[in-house]
Amino acid sequence: MDYGLEKGKLLISEPFMQDVNFKKTVVLVCDYREEDGTVGFVLNKQTNLNINDLLFDFPEFESRVYYGGPVGVDTIHYIHCKGDIIDDSRVIIPGLFWGGSFEKIKFLITAELLKPGDIKFFIGYSGWSPGQLEEEMDEKSWILGDMDKNYAFSNKIPDMWHHVLNSKGDNYKVIADMSDSFSLN
Repeated sequence: MDYGLEKGKLLISEPFMQDVNFKKTVVLVCDYREEDGTVGFVLNKQTNLNINDLLFDFPEFESRVYYGGPVGVDTIHYIHCKGDIIDDSRVIIPGLFWGGSFEKIKFLITAELLKPGDIKFFIGYSGWSPGQLEEEMDEKSWILGDMDKNYAFSNKIPDMWHHVLNSKGDNYKVIADMSDSFSLN
């Protein structure tokens, strides 16, 4: 079955998802290959940490860190809009990139050519082995959405799940307004 899964798509958790890692989350798919699996980052789970709380040899930089997902929580990842000047960046969608040279990022921050609104850091990532995400799609755990690069750096993090569902239109507006409790619907 063709689910429409590909890099640059959003996975929007269905309203009754019980997994605390993904409850009311919006996950950006950064890599999708049927034979290798899927990698993505939760866009709307901000931590209380700043990047300088985690990296001691990093230039002073006012950038919050986000919870990317439950896999590899001892790793740091990043998406950004500066793929034209950050070597080895991978295109997610036009104007939005994943990874790239960490040394170049530090240099660009020091040179004040990379601002907090240009990059988003994550602890861990969301990962699915081959076929696992497709099974979750069959179970209706996720709603597929289109990525707007503005979502990546939005300041409206707590409302992102609701906003993204509302932007999908009619039936999804109803889903976005559903209560977490079955008894209240």
